[in-house]
Amino acid sequence: MIRALLALFRRDLTLARRIGGGGLMGVVFFLSLVTIVPFAIGPDLNLLSRIGPAVLWIAALLSGLLGLDRLFQADDEDGSLDLLRLSPVPLELVVLTKCLAHWCATGLPMVIVAPLFGLMLALDGPALWGVTLSLLVGTPALTFLGAIGAALTVSLRRGGLLLSILVIPLAVPVLIFGVSTAQAASGGTVPFLTPLLILCGLSLGALALAPFAAAAALRGAGE
Repeated sequence: MIRALLALFRRDLTLARRIGGGGLMGVVFFLSLVTIVPFAIGPDLNLLSRIGPAVLWIAALLSGLLGLDRLFQADDEDGSLDLLRLSPVPLELVVLTKCLAHWCATGLPMVIVAPLFGLMLALDGPALWGVTLSLLVGTPALTFLGAIGAALTVSLRRGGLLLSILVIPLAVPVLIFGVSTAQAASGGTVPFLTPLLILCGLSLGALALAPFAAAAALRGAGE
């Protein structure tokens, strides 16, 4: 079973790299969103540094939604989703593996480039460290929550908009505590560990529940 899951992980990473640029497309979109903010707000560095963590988190959320609608839809179109349903490997583990591959292809590149993009928003050292750590801890939750929406819309054509409508409300707590963690790192009124631990709890909760919810939705779509 482990070999099958590792093969699925490598296959999804390869497909993400070859089709549509995978993580590169997300990083370019991430950069585009971060770049237009200084043009919209103007050369006020104090304001930019104050809203910088929120801008990075919103950009990460919107960039992470890119390609999520293809998480299961591509497998549904080429018939491999039926094989995965009939496989002896539990569908919950299949969903978990595909989510991890998707996060490595799209979420991890954004975490890596976040310090560089944070410099464009005039963030100082502690804020850069805090927002990078919060993205590392919190973006897996966005991927797992997105998997639920992707599973619910797997049989719908152009389901990307519906997926965004379903996922964004679920992602609000992650967004709130992600920004709070980044702001606490740069000297906010809240102790740093408090929002960080809540953010960790949200990611662990999404990791524990989302594979079961997404697998149930995929089984329902296949009936």
